[in-house]
Amino acid sequence: MNLTKNRLQSISWAFVLTVCVALTVALTLRVNAVKGQVRQTESRIVSLQRQIRFLEVEYQTRANQQQLAALNSVEFGYVAPGAGQYIEGERQLALLGVPRVPDAPEPIRMAQAAVTETEDMAFTEMVSPMTGKPAAVAAQSDAPRRERAPKVASLDPGGDLVASVIAASAGGDQSARVKLAGAAGN
Repeated sequence: MNLTKNRLQSISWAFVLTVCVALTVALTLRVNAVKGQVRQTESRIVSLQRQIRFLEVEYQTRANQQQLAALNSVEFGYVAPGAGQYIEGERQLALLGVPRVPDAPEPIRMAQAAVTETEDMAFTEMVSPMTGKPAAVAAQSDAPRRERAPKVASLDPGGDLVASVIAASAGGDQSARVKLAGAAGN
């Protein structure tokens, strides 16, 4: 085989290029591994900082317990509950009660409704808050008033809205319906 100088040079450049690509890939993998270790270390640092803050608060609280105990004994006189302060049952609880005085208000009691399957619960009719009549009767009695209601005043491009409202309510009724331009409905 006859290798020329140019052919040998091309092979050597390809070999050098292959070695450089292999080293780049190896370096990239190493950098990514170091970055992963850095992330793990940072998360551990954050965790340790949280633990340090917790321990600092715990230390301050325990240091203040002596001050709180001294303040309690001087100012407030609070004492931890003893075994004699607990009750053993309902009878002992009932003995703690006092009879009601004559002027005392009635106690608030919870109502319980027991509905049986045979009992049919009838709902009361809806009543109008204005008239006090059942809703069906109030709707029928309002029908003549609706017929006497003033006509809807429409806003003409050249008309005056205020004048049309006044004219619509001039019949003695205090209310008038106004239809604005572009409004939907009657």
